[in-house]
Amino acid sequence: MKALLLLACCSALSLVSTAQSTRKQEAKARKELQSAYSMWLREDVAYIITDEERQAFTRLQTDDEREQFIEQFWLRRDPTPDTLENEFKEEHYRRIEYANEHFASGIAGWRTDRGRIYITYGPPDEIESHPAGGPYDRPIDEGGGRMVTCPFEEWRYRHIEGIGTDIAIEFVDSSLTGEYRMALDPSEKDALHHVPNANQAASSQVRPPDSRQFDRLIQYVGVQRSPRVRFRDLEALVTTNIRYNVLPMKVRADYLRLTESTVLAPVTIQFENSDLQFKVQDNLARATVNLYMRVTTMTRRPVSVQEDVVTVESQVGMLQQTGKRSSVYQKAFFLAPGSYRLNVVAKDVIGGNINNFELALRVPQFERGKLAASSIVLADLIEKAPSRAVGSGQFVMGAWKVRPRISRSFQRGESMGIYFQVYEMAGSRPNGTLEYQVIQNGANVPVLEIKEEMSAVPNASAQQVTVEKLFPLAGLEPGEYTLKIVITDRNRNQALTPTATFSVR
Repeated sequence: MKALLLLACCSALSLVSTAQSTRKQEAKARKELQSAYSMWLREDVAYIITDEERQAFTRLQTDDEREQFIEQFWLRRDPTPDTLENEFKEEHYRRIEYANEHFASGIAGWRTDRGRIYITYGPPDEIESHPAGGPYDRPIDEGGGRMVTCPFEEWRYRHIEGIGTDIAIEFVDSSLTGEYRMALDPSEKDALHHVPNANQAASSQVRPPDSRQFDRLIQYVGVQRSPRVRFRDLEALVTTNIRYNVLPMKVRADYLRLTESTVLAPVTIQFENSDLQFKVQDNLARATVNLYMRVTTMTRRPVSVQEDVVTVESQVGMLQQTGKRSSVYQKAFFLAPGSYRLNVVAKDVIGGNINNFELALRVPQFERGKLAASSIVLADLIEKAPSRAVGSGQFVMGAWKVRPRISRSFQRGESMGIYFQVYEMAGSRPNGTLEYQVIQNGANVPVLEIKEEMSAVPNASAQQVTVEKLFPLAGLEPGEYTLKIVITDRNRNQALTPTATFSVR
């Protein structure tokens, strides 16, 4: 009897402990969600949300209300509400990615003054850049004469709605650290501006009072306001009919940080051309695949829906060779950290075959101040993307065009592309190493080792180091391999060791 009583007590205690553990996990999850919504407000849309929207968002009580608000926030700005694609949202996150790639200094690029203006108003129509400063002839409207300047840039916009026409915005790096701050007065670029009596000695003409100072003040304040919302509130209704059949395809997702609360998740889809049905017309063979892509939460709440058409064309005489190759497509999603379901529905329009591929998306949280790395992308193509294409278009990751090899299988004569990003190095500049080890599966000794200083990586900053490399595979025997990358941060005395597997045929 005592044994039974003791067993019952132990079971009760175990149930209480389990319940307490569950409540703690739920509380932790709620806190993480609230933090993600807070980050969305403070980072993702900090420059474009209106004061009224911000106040309304802070008054919301439940996560469902916040999700609906975010959905409506983007819909209000969608220039083509009759389509599933939201061009405004995609362009906004493209600008964030461009700012992170081009304007980072001691802080993330999106936090800088240049980042703010670029994200809010897009690329300027003209840029006058003086990255080294030096002697400079002032224009007449600034008083004329010659001066010695700090590094500075002047951005010109032909028109900014709500601000005016012929807008000129000046950014000055007076601290010589690479961080350009928006200037209110043209004299802020004067390297001797803060040295008493130095400017009079160096300048050939003393500036008269600036009659445009008031106009500059109005513009300075105006460009820092959130832009007006152009489109009315809309209600989104998405209905789907997902079917399953036999069109083979491969799907892969990668993850790169945009902000603390938003991750760029490019989804790559690959078809074997031999699985597609081609239609011949006028000596041209064409296969067409309709794609429907839907991201939902784990409870099936829609987060993002995209539709597109993939076409493969070939001259009739080259059709047999075309059939031996693959066709690759990519679409980028912008997601908050968390777990999602991705459904990719593909239909071969001519052959009629359909497939519904489901993939779990585990979007990581890239925390500020914590060493982290993006996915390792193994690619068959890596090349510099055009400046205006950064963050937009298929296969564009940061400032590079990177086409993933989903199969991760390479011919011996090929070069394997490697692309990844490292975040949040300690200190003002990256102080660490990158070591690459290629290990043949079943062996413990690396067959290839390369080590480099992180400071030698072009455009590297403590906030983000972007690595893109090509590894010739001619020296490797056919087989299965593991690529191990050892990322070391000397300032923190910490290391990461992400890995990726590949094969050589």
